[in-house]
Amino acid sequence: MSNQRRNLYFYYHPNEYLNEQLQPLFELAKENDFEIVGNPSDANIIISVGGDGTFLQAVRKTGFRQDCLYVGIRSKDEAGLYCDFDLTNFNEMVDSMLNAELEVRRFPVIETTINDESSFYCLNECSVRSTLIKSIVIDVYIDDIHFETFRGDGLIVATPTGSTGYNKSTKGAVVDPKLPCFQVSELASLNNNRYRTLGSSFILGPNRKLKLHVLQDGNDFPLVGMDNEAYSIRNIRDVTIRLSDKEVKTVKLKNNSYWERVQRTFL
Repeated sequence: MSNQRRNLYFYYHPNEYLNEQLQPLFELAKENDFEIVGNPSDANIIISVGGDGTFLQAVRKTGFRQDCLYVGIRSKDEAGLYCDFDLTNFNEMVDSMLNAELEVRRFPVIETTINDESSFYCLNECSVRSTLIKSIVIDVYIDDIHFETFRGDGLIVATPTGSTGYNKSTKGAVVDPKLPCFQVSELASLNNNRYRTLGSSFILGPNRKLKLHVLQDGNDFPLVGMDNEAYSIRNIRDVTIRLSDKEVKTVKLKNNSYWERVQRTFL
């Protein structure tokens, strides 16, 4: 590990179990000349401890930093597609960091802009859903050309790494994260003579622009999900989504590819 990357910030939800389990890791890090900092802006390695949900929060709460590496550590039986390390085997992690047995993996990020005003980043997915017990109507535009009019429970726009999450539960494809793209999947679409959609997921390349125009027929507060956080934003007219220039750089073990982790998780 480079001498420039010695400042560690740990992101986790404190509880008695984690506080006890992390103490030996803190001591081991200090013994090997790593410094543990209390402010994420001072870190060049940000370590999340928990599972994929905690990893997503760590990236979001620290502003999708482009000048640092993110590391995921699983705790207990948490899912860990973003997490290469296990809390019960932290000696392996420190040894790997000291002996350069790591590689840097770059994950695509999507940028979501609400009403051409506020922009947000997502590592997993952005979803637009109705907050009412009724369907939502969305005009779908690709590069400003009307593609379809959707009516149903909502739409999910997922990154390649997010394709194994909410997207997969809707029968969307699992996408290799080395492909710079994003995927659009339907939630319970209603197809009839008035509303007609493709009826399947579709994948857009890195230079495409997706615009979701929400028809205001009572859905004045549609729910916008960004990774594992939900926002009820008033008077949403348009949601524009592009592949961002940002990438999340994560640390991976050389012998632990994305597809090996997908295999362990789902097969």
